[in-house]
Amino acid sequence: MTSSDQKTVGLTPDQLAQFQRDGYLLIPNFLSEEEIEALRARTDTMLNKDFDPSTHPGTQFTTGDDKGEDHVGDQYFLTSGSKVRFFLEPDAIDHTSHKLTRPPSLSINKIGHGLHMLDPTFGSVTINEKTRAIAKGMGYSDPRVLQSMVILKQPEIGGAVPSHMDSTFLYTDPPSAVGFWIALEDCTKTNGCLSFVPGSHQWAAVTKRFVRQGEGTGFEDVEPVTPNRPAIPEMGKVKTGGEFVMGECKAGTLVLIHGSILHKSERNTSPDSRWIYTFHVIEGENVYDKKNWLQPEEGQEFTKLYE
Repeated sequence: MTSSDQKTVGLTPDQLAQFQRDGYLLIPNFLSEEEIEALRARTDTMLNKDFDPSTHPGTQFTTGDDKGEDHVGDQYFLTSGSKVRFFLEPDAIDHTSHKLTRPPSLSINKIGHGLHMLDPTFGSVTINEKTRAIAKGMGYSDPRVLQSMVILKQPEIGGAVPSHMDSTFLYTDPPSAVGFWIALEDCTKTNGCLSFVPGSHQWAAVTKRFVRQGEGTGFEDVEPVTPNRPAIPEMGKVKTGGEFVMGECKAGTLVLIHGSILHKSERNTSPDSRWIYTFHVIEGENVYDKKNWLQPEEGQEFTKLYE
């Protein structure tokens, strides 16, 4: 589902209706070519100048399988909410020597999770008139920004992300997360574009949560929760790939992602990278669960989107 090119500051009535119906919305040309280039240049600098593999703890980013096994969860990860941290692609590491098998700039899976707080280039495209207007149109009273990151999907080794919903990771009561996902390069079926089950946000339930457990993280089963808590149909019917719709898009496209929609991306088997920038918004008036993996530092709060 693709909207028309963005010419208004916020969402049009048609765009809002599409998002409410399908659970995701593609808005081409949300960023200008100049904004895209600025974000790509800053990312290139972080990869080639800021990242020091000699001092890196070796933390990889793994999403695990459909059951959520083996998801990243060490202290470097847990304390990254207000930092700029680098997470390695598992297939860029020799698992015997633990050394990189590729140049450092081609070994990073993602950079995050406090880019909007610490980097002015990313902060300027995160908190501005356009994003405030979108949040207002969606009905947010006190939107808060969290978990900002660049995801790189490296050529030939960029890992697949299994079907999931974002509210599993950023849970509020009631669920309120929306992802703002911005393509910095063209995203295609060969380099790992997103795929969605349209409308699944209206019935798919949060059945597990990614939470802090001791000094690490893990998934725990919870009583199924849907946005409106209706009866829950069989989840098995969405397991076949045919029900997923690809969301191929051009650089500069904004993809809005409802926190309860099922989505995924495949492995990047192409010689091309797939760089994107994403951040999430939650309703600040809702209860943010203290068990969520991402927590604000003591004495801090998540960034206000409204002035």
